[in-house]
Amino acid sequence: MRFRHPDGSTVHLAYCTNVHPAETLDGVLAQLRDHCAPVRKRLGRDRLGIGLWLARDAARALTADPAALRRLRRQLDALGLEVVTLNGFPYEGFGDQRVKYRVYRPDWTEPARLDHTTDLARLLTALLPDDAAEGTISTLPLAWRTDFDPVRGAADRRDTALEALRTLAVRLDALEELTGRSIRIGLEPEPGCLIETTADAIGPVTALHRDPSAAGRPSRIGLCLDTCHLATSFEDPHDALAALHRAAVPIVKSQLSAALHAEHPGHTAVRTALGAFAEPRFLHQTRTRGPQGTLLATDDLDEALTEDSGLPTNRPWRAHFHVPLHAPPQLPLTSTMTVLQDALALLVGGPAPRTHHLEVETYTWQALPPELRPRTRGRLIDGIAAELALARDLLTDLGLKELP
Repeated sequence: MRFRHPDGSTVHLAYCTNVHPAETLDGVLAQLRDHCAPVRKRLGRDRLGIGLWLARDAARALTADPAALRRLRRQLDALGLEVVTLNGFPYEGFGDQRVKYRVYRPDWTEPARLDHTTDLARLLTALLPDDAAEGTISTLPLAWRTDFDPVRGAADRRDTALEALRTLAVRLDALEELTGRSIRIGLEPEPGCLIETTADAIGPVTALHRDPSAAGRPSRIGLCLDTCHLATSFEDPHDALAALHRAAVPIVKSQLSAALHAEHPGHTAVRTALGAFAEPRFLHQTRTRGPQGTLLATDDLDEALTEDSGLPTNRPWRAHFHVPLHAPPQLPLTSTMTVLQDALALLVGGPAPRTHHLEVETYTWQALPPELRPRTRGRLIDGIAAELALARDLLTDLGLKELP
């Protein structure tokens, strides 16, 4: 979906296909046919943007076979789908029964991460619509924090990760010279990672920009701002975006998502409701604020609900669980949609967009409590379409005009 901003530029809205993950090229083609095209039809649009997730094996197959890549592009065109952004965070196995910490490997200290992201960038240059100015790829924020334990040489590992990103920037420059297509990368702050908050991101990103030995253009590496992650870490959108602006950190894309919020986590009914969202597939990092504003944390929701979790129960909790935008949980729980709305207004509601790529990323439909899960493909399609319709309405309320 495309929107015209009052400044005349185009803002793209997509939904991320990691909600129905596929590891192979055949699986990707099937998800386009069975899910993405029906979502477009539900919305009554001739064209729908998707944030494509390509697992390692699918990306390798496309990189190795130009004919297969042309086949994918033809399928996208035939189904009325377009791709301006890729989700490069999960590497493989995102559809497994247990993902948890494995989603953070390989990290940016490992050559496989650089190679995979390079492959994605090459593929995206071939998938971009002919009239698209640039493509974007979101990626993990260096690594999970415990992989940078000081005992294991945290400083050296950080330097290794940043050097890999410098190498990537050089490759992206060469790719633009070869193809005429510009690709930018967004590090995605996430609870529990080395870069958990937008504040954590400023140092590494500006270090990349300042380094005179880096041949890549400074704007190649920026942030992917996920509004669920922003809310989970209790960041204020106004403060966060103002700090990024002062530091000249670009927001290359934003993922529109909402976290789970519990106002009174000490109440029995609230804890019971939260327990229904503690599930074995994904990690649901849980956060609250301490008396002096410090961030108190557990790695997962079930850990937070134990008696010795260390999280105070007299302050609100937020959990990294992407709840459907249009369907917040029933009371006594709520979602952080107000954080999303505030962030979106700051991103695209001003005189010029802070980013031109927006992506709805609710990948947890099948991890919802059983009574809330879509039991049929049709209901999942309806739910995704409803999320996109809500996002569309938020954008038009900010003065953007939906394009055909």
